[in-house]
Amino acid sequence: MAAKLAVSVVLLAFLFSRIDVGSLWASARRASVPWLAAAVGIYLVNVLISVWRWRLLLEAQEIELPWRMLLGSFLVAAFFNNFLPSNIGGDVIRIADTAKAAGSKTLATTVVLTDRVIGLIGLVLVAAMGSTMAASVAGHVPSPIWPSWLWAGFFVATMATAPAVLAPSGVGRLLQPLTVIHPEWVGGRIDGVTAALARFRTRPGAIARCFTGAVLVQATIVLFFTAVAHALHVPVGPWDLAVVVPLSFVVQMLPVSVNGFGVREATFSFYFTRIGLSMESALLVSLVATGLGMLVSLLGAIVWFARGHR
Repeated sequence: MAAKLAVSVVLLAFLFSRIDVGSLWASARRASVPWLAAAVGIYLVNVLISVWRWRLLLEAQEIELPWRMLLGSFLVAAFFNNFLPSNIGGDVIRIADTAKAAGSKTLATTVVLTDRVIGLIGLVLVAAMGSTMAASVAGHVPSPIWPSWLWAGFFVATMATAPAVLAPSGVGRLLQPLTVIHPEWVGGRIDGVTAALARFRTRPGAIARCFTGAVLVQATIVLFFTAVAHALHVPVGPWDLAVVVPLSFVVQMLPVSVNGFGVREATFSFYFTRIGLSMESALLVSLVATGLGMLVSLLGAIVWFARGHR
């Protein structure tokens, strides 16, 4: 934790040392309130699509839970992800909230991990499409991230994860060596994962709709950042945001910082300066968008405390 905090502090200190902080604050104060309100609205739509995607996977496993419960759980998960020094705290909440209905923590965990993996593939696809479109715009500065790299990443990720659904028994055999730790307990967990993946294989429509939802989630996040950029009068196009936003999410997954602070802003700064924009505008868009996301996630705090002793 100390190392992660140090990375975040050092990176942010370095980035802020390269800009005029007074000018940054002045630009933030000139932000358009209607555009910020639009950004919040887009963020809430993103939450609803995310819940819908999660529910699709649960239904594919014959787990029926009401929308209201799943929405509340997702909001609490978002709150934990934003305010705990980890980006997996929210997953723990979602697993705990659905384990009873699933009848198994292993099944609930498999659903959440599947949701994560599909979301990651959708994220890379949106980045690849954004980079391709940015490269096709006349007069656009060459993207620092080549489209071919992103398309290669998308196909590699797809090919690496497809066998989990197409041949779930193979996953079981691959995990079999882990039974040396505790044959009975680990073996039971492997059987649970294999059975869940086998059910997904019999419901390809649910997986396809979930992937469509994953792409929509990433697209609405890009729209959210676009609205924030308009609010801050930063002249960055949606295709560039479609590249840098997903990439910043990938970087945040690395366990080297506190909730992505520092590494996220460094990613935005790297990309923005390569396409001719200032580091100040990169920090402005990144920090304001993050702040709005944290503000909306406070709804999860209300849901969490409303649960009381439950």
